[in-house]
Amino acid sequence: MKIATKRGMIAASAVLLAALSLTACSNGSGSGSSSTADASKAQIGLLLPDSVTARYEAADKPFFEAKIKDLCPDCKVLYANADGDASKQQQQAESMLTQGVKVLVLDPFDGEAAASIVGEAKAKNIPVISYDRLINSKDVDYYISFDNEEVGKLQATALVDKLKKDGVAAGSGILMVNGSPTDNNATLFKKGAHSVIDSSGYKVLAEYDTPGWDPAQAQNWVSGQITQFGSQIKAVYAANDGTGGGAIAALKAANVSPIPPVTGQDAELAGIQRILAGDQYMTVYKAIQPEAEKAAELAIALTKAQKPAGDTSVDTAGGAKIASFLLKPVAVTTDNIESTVVKDEFYGADSAAKICTADYKAACDKYGIK
Repeated sequence: MKIATKRGMIAASAVLLAALSLTACSNGSGSGSSSTADASKAQIGLLLPDSVTARYEAADKPFFEAKIKDLCPDCKVLYANADGDASKQQQQAESMLTQGVKVLVLDPFDGEAAASIVGEAKAKNIPVISYDRLINSKDVDYYISFDNEEVGKLQATALVDKLKKDGVAAGSGILMVNGSPTDNNATLFKKGAHSVIDSSGYKVLAEYDTPGWDPAQAQNWVSGQITQFGSQIKAVYAANDGTGGGAIAALKAANVSPIPPVTGQDAELAGIQRILAGDQYMTVYKAIQPEAEKAAELAIALTKAQKPAGDTSVDTAGGAKIASFLLKPVAVTTDNIESTVVKDEFYGADSAAKICTADYKAACDKYGIK
């Protein structure tokens, strides 16, 4: 009788352990069905840095959201724009973490300050993709961007080649309107540009790191430099189309004629139209769709606890190596607008029509944009 009772207790214990084991499997990360179910309805946070750069709302956000929907129809993108405010971006990220996002795709307004966002995400085991701009944190899971030093080299090379083609004498002056001091990319653009300009035979009259990439502040600074240097200014290196537009506005307001060559970046619609009008010399086209789509693909992979290998690695300012994907930028002048932004339907299927409004139709005809 005692033996039977003991055997019964052992059998009951075995059943209980089996039940507990099944429960653990059904709720834990080891269950493929549960993990898949969670991933199929995951919330993914997308945090972009500012509203003054047209590409973020016009391209990055819609391309990212469309790819997420394609890969995971029931997943949800939580979106926020920092409007050039690092504290606001911190609050937005914290709100998303509270709402239970499974991944953060973070384009930092301030690459140093955003390290605290990465720290908070890591504490919750939430992976972070550093998007377009590098965050100075060893805990970033991936970095997706372009070869940003190459961007600066492309800009400066186009500018120097233009000056030489036009017969501008060695020793002539260039203004440098750099990007935001809080943006790691801007540091790389400037580094790449200096590597070309400093050995070109031309000299930098003055340079300015534009707070928040604000075109108005770029315009104000260039206005002051025109007063100081006048006709010594033979070219303007501007780190993106927004600051380039600000520089051109300052030159026009000061009745500078002809407008010296001005660079840009991002292939904004307004920048392309200024190139056709002869006000801006060039821009750098970065195919944002593959960048945004790669970020979406990685985000979905991370919701499934997958860790794809990067194509390369990039060092943060602190020396940490981050698995990275770097896309190739392309210099754009009047010669290749058709074969880049129009061919890729950068502004939509009607890209040519958006570019070639009445004011630019003659130029479009001249350069074969259709």
